Amino acid sequence: MTVNIAGKSYRMACGEGEEPRLVELAALLDAKIADMRTAFGEIGDMRLHVMAALTFADDLLDARARLDAVEADVLELKSLLAGADERRQTSEDRVSDAVVRAAERIERLARTLSLNSEGVAAREEAEADARPR
Repeated sequence: MTVNIAGKSYRMACGEGEEPRLVELAALLDAKIADMRTAFGEIGDMRLHVMAALTFADDLLDARARLDAVEADVLELKSLLAGADERRQTSEDRVSDAVVRAAERIERLARTLSLNSEGVAAREEAEADARPR
């Protein structure tokens, strides 16, 4: 395929389906060279091409640095999230244990009340039997 950069045609090879991307990249480079030609004048094609390439390389390094910073932030957030999940699980375990202990106490109280009410009922029955009729 052929791309045009700075008024010159270049035959390029690319993988199947990559043609639109190559055309986009060539247009981006062509525009950068045109901007630099406007800013600096006619200082030679090779020099303009090298300056454009260095500008893109600088942009790439900046983007990599930002990406590294974002990746570090993501790792920190993942760590914080893992800690929060662990604290949540610990809290759920404590609440579950407290509910089990409370249920056991309620069952013991219910048995005690049941025994007491059976004892009270038996005593009342005995007292009723002991009363003269």
